[in-house]
Amino acid sequence: MELERIKILEGKIAQVVEYVNKLTAENDKLKQQVKELKSGIRDHEEQARRTAKLEEELKRYDSERDVIKNKIEAIIGQIEKIGL
Repeated sequence: MELERIKILEGKIAQVVEYVNKLTAENDKLKQQVKELKSGIRDHEEQARRTAKLEEELKRYDSERDVIKNKIEAIIGQIEKIGL
């Protein structure tokens, strides 16, 4: 009777060890996924910063283009006034 109970206990302990090993492996896998996701987030944030910078440059270039356009139109207007 005692020997049977010990065998049952050994079986239960083996199940617990197997379950802990499974959970440890799953935890390691999840940690790696979290690491990859964090890296992806950093990459995305860097890309967002670069995009914002490019958008600012585009706005500046558009503004500069408008200024140049207005100056050219003013020069053309002056040329037309003198009849050339």
